[in-house]
Amino acid sequence: MLNETHNPSLQSWVPSANLPDADFPLQNLPFAVFRRAGSAEAWRIGIAIGDQVLDLTHALCVDGLPGIKDPALLDACRQNALDDLMALGSAATSALRLALSRALRQGSAAQAVLADTLIAQGAVEYALPARIGDYTDFYTSIHHATHVGALFRPDNPLLPNYKWLPIGYHGRASSIGVSGQRFARPCGQTLPPGATQPVFGPARRMDYELELGILIGAGNTAGERIALDAADQHVFGLCLLNDWSARDLQAWEYQPLGPFLAKNFATTISPWVVTLEALAPFRQPWTRPAGDPQPLAYLDTPAHRQSGALDIELEVAIRTAAMHEAGLPPQRLGQSSFAQAYWSMAQMVAHHTVNGCNLQPGDLLGSGTQSGALAHEAGSLLELTHGGKQPVTLANGEQRTFLEDGDEVILRGRCHAPGAVSIGFGACCGTVLPALG
Repeated sequence: MLNETHNPSLQSWVPSANLPDADFPLQNLPFAVFRRAGSAEAWRIGIAIGDQVLDLTHALCVDGLPGIKDPALLDACRQNALDDLMALGSAATSALRLALSRALRQGSAAQAVLADTLIAQGAVEYALPARIGDYTDFYTSIHHATHVGALFRPDNPLLPNYKWLPIGYHGRASSIGVSGQRFARPCGQTLPPGATQPVFGPARRMDYELELGILIGAGNTAGERIALDAADQHVFGLCLLNDWSARDLQAWEYQPLGPFLAKNFATTISPWVVTLEALAPFRQPWTRPAGDPQPLAYLDTPAHRQSGALDIELEVAIRTAAMHEAGLPPQRLGQSSFAQAYWSMAQMVAHHTVNGCNLQPGDLLGSGTQSGALAHEAGSLLELTHGGKQPVTLANGEQRTFLEDGDEVILRGRCHAPGAVSIGFGACCGTVLPALG
């Protein structure tokens, strides 16, 4: 899975890319869609390098990537979203990453023409990276599933199908927004404790969910399955994802068909999509506890056992309105790792298509809330506060059981491995505003 773009000795002629804590070193090179902040410029594809964005359209105009000759790839790079590039498949993405890596390395002759194609990340704004046609949210953390199940079903927290298949539901693509999303607190029906009929009003138990998003590259034809060991060829890359949840709306509506208004009002993803190739150094063996049911044949292969897991460290932080006004930094609330997921990325893709469902370029899969076994590894306030019974006290003295108006939630992700350069995902930020009306 490794190639010359992963070489840890490589450095860039962009100085900020060589800092030890950089999210976007030369070994990362994630993709986004951007324009200058506040401008009416056309949206275009950008590549993160250090604290800069390389304008891909501009780079091609000045012949800064001479290794790219394929007309279809050149055309895809000039679009205002990543869908066409995603559709070309992993080989095209790999060829583009190689050309970018060579052009941005120290000593590259391309520096003379590419220097003017860089724009500071602080001077740009982002759009969604792709035209997301469909969104499926999974439930892959057994710790999250057990913790939440225990709150609602103390005698039977984990339903019997959980250990046999990756559970998911189809979400709402139209309300997905990019980092910086600000949305009104949702309204809907809730059933107050002890009441016999519901009431209508703003949700009072607003929550975040610490997740990863998986963006599909090349799709599959309807009626055809994506085999487990072929799943990587159909994934373009990963981003951070916050699946905002109104827990009181959810508790009233979720039976018998699952989430609806409690989750369809907003979902926030990070602007930068880290390619699957960039994540290759952080692969780990995928395991299943010996005492648990082993997956059915279509969800289990030797190759997947060898390297099916991804070690992506995740964290969630909060910055309340009072903290923002006082100039205080965000406070971390939880951290976990995608390596602890009970179901892998490839298993999600394979299971999604085993019935013949056709995935398309730009489709988004959510990993589900990523939580660990320990208290500080909670990926939601529902878990962290034990269903709102144990408030969290912040450093400035404020307390939270669930989110209040003006609260900003920040997700981050980072990968480390021996002998590899660490890479990050940037930030995924969203803010809860007061309910409308």
